[in-house]
Amino acid sequence: MPVFQRTTGILIGKFEQFIDTVAEGLLVFRHGAGSYLDNDAESFHRHLSEIDRLEKSADNLQREIESDMILHSILPKHRVEVFQLIDRTDEILDTAKRSLNEFYIERPFIPDDLRPSIRKLVDTSFSAADKLIPAIRIFFTNPHLTRDKLVKVYFYEKETDQLSSDIKREIFHNRDDLELAGKAHLRYIIHHIESVSDRSQDVADLLTGLAMRMVM
Repeated sequence: MPVFQRTTGILIGKFEQFIDTVAEGLLVFRHGAGSYLDNDAESFHRHLSEIDRLEKSADNLQREIESDMILHSILPKHRVEVFQLIDRTDEILDTAKRSLNEFYIERPFIPDDLRPSIRKLVDTSFSAADKLIPAIRIFFTNPHLTRDKLVKVYFYEKETDQLSSDIKREIFHNRDDLELAGKAHLRYIIHHIESVSDRSQDVADLLTGLAMRMVM
């Protein structure tokens, strides 16, 4: 049974637009980080501006959706939980934006031979968030199918954790060519990259519980 069967087509459209905006922002994060690793400053700054625009758009849609749900008394019993789901989904995009901004502000030095590993970390962290999008979409139409869609989110989140640990171990154990400050700086940037997958796991946990309550 659809979660929002009493809502209007306009509100459904806003939900879809919100999810689309988050999904697009995640792609911008992935390509923006890749541009930095490729030393493509023009492309990086273009993606930085784009993710800022998308993050503001998602925030506006979030406020509109929450206002409409209150105005039309939609899901009063689970409204707080749904608001939390929307807010944490928006936080994934906020985290992706902060990650790109850290590249811009901090301008970390990344040795050439570490760039493939960092790129793989970006891709895997992105994948955890990207696989969450179908689960959110189906929650609003068929909540009983949500749990099956979350398996890949947890898989990529674990992969991100493992890659992060491997890279940090390489940096701190085997890279005598790097100063301690440089190693700490890389660890800081790695933390921001993997935070995207961490926030995705948070949403997956929330979505699991919410979907179970919706179908009971």
